[in-house]
Amino acid sequence: MKKIILTLAVASFVWSCKTTPSTTKKDEVNVAIDLVNVKDDKVMVTIDAPTFTTETTTFFIPKTVPGTYSEDDYGRFIEDFKALDASGNGLRVTKVDVNSYKIEEAKKLAKVTYLVNDSFDTEGGGGFGKSDDIFSPAGTNIKAGENFMLNTHGFVGYFEGKTETPYILTITHPENLLGVSAMVDLDKSNSTDIFQSSKYATLVEMPLMYSKPDITTFMVDDMEIIISVYSPTGKYTAKDITPNMEAMMKAQKKFLGAFNATKKYAILLYLSNLDEKDAKGFGALEHPTSTTVVMPERMELEQLKEQLKDIVSHEFFHIVTPLTVHSNEIQYFDFNNPQMSEHLWMYEGVTEYFANLFQVNQGLIDETEFYERMSDKIQQSKRLNDKMSFTKMSKNVLKEPYKDQYINVYQKGALIAMCVDILIRENSNGQKGILNLMQDLSKEFGTKKAFKDEELFATITKFTYPAVGEFLNKYVAGETPIPYDEYFAKMGVTPAEIEVEGNPFLKGGQIPYITIDQSTKEIMIIPSIELNEFMTTLDLKGGDKILAVNGTNYNLDNIYDLVIGSMGWKDGDAITMKIKRDGKEQEIKGTVKMPKEKREGYQSTDNSKKAVREAWLKG
Repeated sequence: MKKIILTLAVASFVWSCKTTPSTTKKDEVNVAIDLVNVKDDKVMVTIDAPTFTTETTTFFIPKTVPGTYSEDDYGRFIEDFKALDASGNGLRVTKVDVNSYKIEEAKKLAKVTYLVNDSFDTEGGGGFGKSDDIFSPAGTNIKAGENFMLNTHGFVGYFEGKTETPYILTITHPENLLGVSAMVDLDKSNSTDIFQSSKYATLVEMPLMYSKPDITTFMVDDMEIIISVYSPTGKYTAKDITPNMEAMMKAQKKFLGAFNATKKYAILLYLSNLDEKDAKGFGALEHPTSTTVVMPERMELEQLKEQLKDIVSHEFFHIVTPLTVHSNEIQYFDFNNPQMSEHLWMYEGVTEYFANLFQVNQGLIDETEFYERMSDKIQQSKRLNDKMSFTKMSKNVLKEPYKDQYINVYQKGALIAMCVDILIRENSNGQKGILNLMQDLSKEFGTKKAFKDEELFATITKFTYPAVGEFLNKYVAGETPIPYDEYFAKMGVTPAEIEVEGNPFLKGGQIPYITIDQSTKEIMIIPSIELNEFMTTLDLKGGDKILAVNGTNYNLDNIYDLVIGSMGWKDGDAITMKIKRDGKEQEIKGTVKMPKEKREGYQSTDNSKKAVREAWLKG
């Protein structure tokens, strides 16, 4: 489907107007989504309006949604918007901008209707990384009779002044598709689901995925976890990933202790086949009671499990912040005129830090790997603007030059959290850490009480130590780069050269060993590059064309699959490669020898700090 570009110019659409019968006052918004009668890959949405006492009203589709930190303009996926009175007569509508419609004679308004296109179809135009792509886990999919990814903010809008009004959502769907979400279906039929929500903001935090039933459930203490998987070729099922997910989430719950934000948590996993009209942005988006995850189906199972461990654990830890501890900007989020908070270092940084810390805490990774992960974050963060005030970047993250620095919330943001944790451990002689701080903040504020941005540092200092407040003001609000070696030293950890496993086709995870022969689309080892151990072990040479690996043919069209697949290779694995050298094809058989790379890292050396270090990593 060709990408639809909507103009921001004002356009008016007029339908005939007739006398409207009187209506009874309504204090709810009824939404109907039809997943049965899909036409031209579009879904019809009908919204029965509440009663209006004003002459006009405006209907909005979100510009942005919580957790994405980008202006995505979901209104660009809306077509054929109409406003109707009780007799079905059209009311005058003016399209104000890409996300909003002004409706005249609002007192007569009975309902609005419109068609929704899905965002997956537009991603990358067959490529990757277009700047205006919707991040896939926040996007939508319409694949009639097979799969519907309903991030509700992409289908359901809201009326001006009615965001606090209750919503009733009715979805009609093919009987062979099961809709999975954290919501409770109030209808027992096999073709209709009905959900209730107290307000708009709650509804849009409730994604749903419809597909052929493939679910598993398990309990973590008194929390029910439901996993739903859509795999287009049937390569993977929910049962394939559930044991790992269950072990991980039980470890998370044990690590978190008192935090318990929900009785039901849904994980919706969409596996993309990476074709021209499919999702290409991999990761996840958090919600208070669920997470949407998009990953490539072509990953090997063990690699998929490892990726999900990091990704889903990050999203689950968002129940701490911002879902429990957050500022006014998040508590009263404006979907079309968002005001951003200064504290992405906490919302994303603390969350990402917890997603790594809990793994060493619960024995899922060892101390060495934890240091490797933190060292990698240091190196990645230094490729960005290390002197930019993190609070200033956060507050202005929707605009240049700050939005290009957003990715640093997962790197430097996590490192900020680590340094705060270390300072608390140092000053408390190992008795407390950043998890204790977040528990204190959750008691002070909680899901229904927000903090003021400008008061957070003082509050954190009150719950911890002056050194923590000084750190936040100097290194988070200020423009001074963090001297990480000084903070590691507090835990008896010092810099060291470490050896890590590399990728057969990417040096340092970034510099390619391979390129494309544009005339043939064949994958070629760069002629002038120094070959790694993987290649020399197989006696590959610069200029060799890689035609197939282990029976699978590769070229420009699926080079991404080759690189992703190689991430799951292990030393000693048998491998067969078909190559072309000097114009002649030949087959090479051998075993995998993964390349090793030297890089800067850390290791524990000072045993006098062992007790506080153990409290930091295992306490």
